[in-house]
Amino acid sequence: MNDTRRAVLDALADGPTPGPAIADALDVSRAAVWKHVEALREAGFAVESGDDGYVLADVPEYGGPAVEFRLEAPFDVEYHDAVASTNDRARELATEGAEDVVVLADRQTGGRGRRDREWSSPAGGVWASLVLRPDLPPARVPLLTLAAAVAVTDAAREAGVDAAIKWPNDVVVPDEASERGGRKLAGVLTEMEGEASRVSWVVVGTGVNANVDPAALDGEATSVRAEAGDVSRRVFVQRVLERFDELRADPDGVLDTWRERAATLGQRVRVDLGDETVEGDAVDVTEHGALVVATDDGERVVHSGDCQHLRPAE
Repeated sequence: MNDTRRAVLDALADGPTPGPAIADALDVSRAAVWKHVEALREAGFAVESGDDGYVLADVPEYGGPAVEFRLEAPFDVEYHDAVASTNDRARELATEGAEDVVVLADRQTGGRGRRDREWSSPAGGVWASLVLRPDLPPARVPLLTLAAAVAVTDAAREAGVDAAIKWPNDVVVPDEASERGGRKLAGVLTEMEGEASRVSWVVVGTGVNANVDPAALDGEATSVRAEAGDVSRRVFVQRVLERFDELRADPDGVLDTWRERAATLGQRVRVDLGDETVEGDAVDVTEHGALVVATDDGERVVHSGDCQHLRPAE
């Protein structure tokens, strides 16, 4: 949504406001105001006309313009009813020079997680990928992954879900009966391009089982709907983006915020590295996103792997 249309929309939301008054305030023609109003109607906004002028009567349930409406974070939204992968599309935009763009889809037909595992992405979920150009050295980019996990967790908690973060990149509803550390609610997948000393771009993908029936999900996954009822996806996405924007502005504070929401710290864990298994007590996470595990042979720093919660550490 361009700046003028966004300003027209804000004026309508504060209405009723006559078209000429909007034109004068924005220094555009009355015909331009009418065109913007018609474009907003086509995008699903209910704009009513009366003797006192235009007024915004209703906002679309979901979509790019709906999420951008009064979003308190500097992101543009590219929305798709369906896309193979929001991360794939975000990478395309990144190579074209885009910045602070969110690729948002109602469903993904080829979603994927870590190690290219398929990720179920039915309609009703929140499938979003952020195109970023952070002023961070490559070694600190994992802080953005941690920030995204915190942002999703906080939005889920606001929606009434008892969410926490399971290392390395999952948001779960903790469940002692689950060997996976809880029922999976969301995942984060980060991709980057750059050189040893600089970052060209970063794509942070988030997939959240929002208004999704558990029957449509695999394994021990859950959804916001299952835990707390349906949520406004428009508001949920706005909260995630606004919280993420706050966190990325203070990268030094991300780690402590992540620790406060971590389900893994304090747990006895087993981490499958592929060629070996590390077992011990999860005691910390580094700023590079690595898990510190206290084993019988001393502390191990684990950068990636499949983590299983065994029991709370003594």
